Amino acid sequence: MTNSTDPLTLVLVGPMAAGKTSVGRRVARRLGVPFIDTDKRIVAAHGQIPVIFAEYGEGHFRELERLAVADALAEGGVISLGGGAVTDAGTRALLGAHPVVFLTVSPEAVADRIRGAGRPLLESEDPLERWTSIFEARRDWYEEVATATFDTSRRPMQKIADEIVTWRREQR
Repeated sequence: MTNSTDPLTLVLVGPMAAGKTSVGRRVARRLGVPFIDTDKRIVAAHGQIPVIFAEYGEGHFRELERLAVADALAEGGVISLGGGAVTDAGTRALLGAHPVVFLTVSPEAVADRIRGAGRPLLESEDPLERWTSIFEARRDWYEEVATATFDTSRRPMQKIADEIVTWRREQR
């Protein structure tokens, strides 16, 4: 199901440290469209995400996130969603009319990426175990919304971006 009014809209979903931002920027540049990171938009408008969680709860944050996703989809381009965006049924429903790429990554590859990354959800005794637990809890939702899946574990981000651009152009 492609949105014909903006044939180059593309959404990236996946767990923390899968490469959504680095791949997304490259894909957007190649397609000549804007890159939108919904987490960065939320931070710019409402403040730091851990503070929003602490002061207002996850439900409030997911509502802000759903609105940010809706706005980004209305604008078009390559849109990177926060790792937990798919936990919200309303957000998943918004994605139904758009091509969605699920960027997956192995725990082994993620271990290097999350070391000292300052990710609040991973501040625990065993950050990799925590990451794996979060990923497994969300995997079905990523697969539910995905039009295509690309693994970012052990390949250069530029190569992955090139493959996504080729795939996206074939979706027209």
